[in-house]
Amino acid sequence: MHVLLFGATGMVGQGVLRECLLDDRVTAVRAVVRSPLGVSHPKLSETVHADFTDFGGLEREFAEVDACFFCLGVSSAGKGEDEYRRITHDYTLAAARALAAAAGPDLTFVYVSGEGTDSTEQGRQMWARVKGRTENELLAMDFHAYMFRPAFIRAVNGEVSRTPAYRRLYPVLDLLFPLLRRLAPGRVTSTESIARAMIAVAGRQGAGEHVLRSPEINRVAAEGR
Repeated sequence: MHVLLFGATGMVGQGVLRECLLDDRVTAVRAVVRSPLGVSHPKLSETVHADFTDFGGLEREFAEVDACFFCLGVSSAGKGEDEYRRITHDYTLAAARALAAAAGPDLTFVYVSGEGTDSTEQGRQMWARVKGRTENELLAMDFHAYMFRPAFIRAVNGEVSRTPAYRRLYPVLDLLFPLLRRLAPGRVTSTESIARAMIAVAGRQGAGEHVLRSPEINRVAAEGR
């Protein structure tokens, strides 16, 4: 399986990259980045690209892809709706449209969304509406689309969030993880489980549920090993 990865420097993306490099089902990983990752591995190649609203010129790279794992995203904190929509929706759909044209309907596209996403696009929370619109448009496209909606994500292999507030919060939550797992098991997953579930659904060729929350992510990750 040839994987295209967006968001490889984020917390989830770091975990996904690690598992892809370890998993024998993944034969090649191409990371689309703004600056080099500084990681060397026989399976890993990079495409340095500046404009995430236009992927013209990357048709050859995209045509080789079997699955795209789209982990790029930002917190809505401190951002207006236009800025958040540009990063969350516009970047995602630009990549998805370019991939659909180059790779065709056999492509699997896995999008990291979030618990609480508003599929109606009518709710009061801006981020949830934007995520909902993004999900709805991806699910309507001519490829195999899967929406991952994790709630609390535990970084288990040293992954680090790029968001300062999350970096301060996660060490505290990590200490509370055993309690969270007991009290709210349906809201807890890990970077490792998300990555393993992505690889598993990429082998389904469109089968199974297409919106996965933390319990489904954990189940598919466990079944897929």
